[in-house]
Amino acid sequence: MCGVIGIFGHPEASNLAYLGLHALQHRGQESAGIVSSDGQQLRWVREMGHVGEIFTEERLRQLPGSAAIGHVRYSTTGDSVSKNAQPLAVNYAHGSIAIAHNGNLVDAADVRARLENEGSIFQSTSDTEIILHLIAHSREGDLPSRIADALRSVHGAYSLVFLSETSLIVVRDALGIRPLSLGRHKKSGWVVASETCAFELIEAEYIRDIEPGEMLVIDSDGARSLRPFMPEEPRRCVFEWIYFARPDSNIAGQSVYAARENMGRRLALEHPVPADIVIPVPDSGTAAAIGYARESGIPFDQGLIRSHYIGRTFIEPTESIRHFGVKLKLSPVRDVLAGKRVIVVDDSIVRGTTSGKIIGMIRSAGAREVHLRISSPPTIGPCHYGIDTPDRNKLIASSHTVDEVRRFVGADSLGYLSLEGLHQSLSSVLTQHEHRGLCDGCFSNDYPIPLPAPARTRQLRLISV
Repeated sequence: MCGVIGIFGHPEASNLAYLGLHALQHRGQESAGIVSSDGQQLRWVREMGHVGEIFTEERLRQLPGSAAIGHVRYSTTGDSVSKNAQPLAVNYAHGSIAIAHNGNLVDAADVRARLENEGSIFQSTSDTEIILHLIAHSREGDLPSRIADALRSVHGAYSLVFLSETSLIVVRDALGIRPLSLGRHKKSGWVVASETCAFELIEAEYIRDIEPGEMLVIDSDGARSLRPFMPEEPRRCVFEWIYFARPDSNIAGQSVYAARENMGRRLALEHPVPADIVIPVPDSGTAAAIGYARESGIPFDQGLIRSHYIGRTFIEPTESIRHFGVKLKLSPVRDVLAGKRVIVVDDSIVRGTTSGKIIGMIRSAGAREVHLRISSPPTIGPCHYGIDTPDRNKLIASSHTVDEVRRFVGADSLGYLSLEGLHQSLSSVLTQHEHRGLCDGCFSNDYPIPLPAPARTRQLRLISV
């Protein structure tokens, strides 16, 4: 996953992009960058690290202009190194262009090999650079047409923002797998961002989502919408509502917080159990746990406290401590858990190892029973559109029954939200074609974009804590 933002027509465009990237930091913590335009040339700063570490006042002063795009990266295709930090910016025959990308091109390896055979020289290992090469190769007359021409040559999930000297161009793939929203700043200028939570921080008003398959061109003449691709039935990534997006965001007309609470309510109906308290695995399990508690009538409490001060690196003790990584992030509240029958709600189980450590931690704090509830269906297949779930043979639910998973993690009972329950929790997003409004391939094996064979892409690992 990654986060993108674009600003056009505001005198402090880079400052707004910086603030917007703060709001999107949860979508990528490896690197961050901003490219600005003063109408004549592009300037950029991009480095490894967090937004607050990279952008000082001095660096932001080096990014003048009324237009800017920004990016926070969690590597999908390409290594986690500085040369892959985005936005990428290049000079080519028609001027300068910068690009920021959220998504994953499934045919990146094949397209890159073809371009290299034709003489292209790549500076990064990111699939995003492929799009720049295709734009440079295009014989179309203007930039929007060259971008559309390039994107017709690739397949995958993408929400893209481009910046030239004089325009901001936004594109979303025809399935709308990754989110992208449009807003207006209350004083001046247009704003686009991966999530609406970025609008609140910079005092922009949400207007609408960028539609699947839409290209929006913003320049001194205003904003105009183009439809350069064949229309398809949208398949928005269901995991945005389950885990990725911030709870205060709104995607496709559906509040993320409300969706997660709906999942928890449905989970309580599908998998009730007598208990004394309901606790979340913070933070992604919190809204679902609240929903479970409200539907079941069982009190909600904070039995696990999450540390928000963990850096990207830490020093492990020489003497190994059991469950060190989990203990660094989560701490049990013994007064809440001791002697209680506990329902613990989490968003997903991937390999099962982290869930087992969390349950062991809760038991060590004195819990009498521990019942695990998961606010998504069993993860039985990898994602190919930007989430690095492990290979299928490493996904515990792909080869084990629910009871076998329960025994592995050490819970007294285990219940997953059903696929039908998940769809009903997101009913406002769905179309008349049942679940066709969502991409849920990791739960159903119904993948909307076929992969070339063999497909070997490195993508974001699911974080279960």
